[in-house]
Amino acid sequence: MNIVKGCIIALGLMVTATSALSAEPDGKALYTHRCGMCHQSIGMAVQILSRRPNDPSKGLLEQRADLSAEFTFVAVRTGIGNMPRISRAEVSDPELTAIALYLSRGKP
Repeated sequence: MNIVKGCIIALGLMVTATSALSAEPDGKALYTHRCGMCHQSIGMAVQILSRRPNDPSKGLLEQRADLSAEFTFVAVRTGIGNMPRISRAEVSDPELTAIALYLSRGKP
């Protein structure tokens, strides 16, 4: 393969990769993939949050109406209660923003 043809192919791959990265992340899919093991169905966090006095309905985050995107973002980055902090290496800022907006139903 000649150098020009190789450069054209590489440029095409870079444009495709950039387009894929700039696509808006799917908050629900990311939540299921990144958070679901603890925060869905029978996850440990669901059990812990459901044991809170006065409001056992707080267990399933997807069903809550009181979460703001800002609270979720800060709770994930700093940790809260039994939940450890989650670094940007584990969940990027755009991914976390999509998750937080999904859980908050768009409330900032």
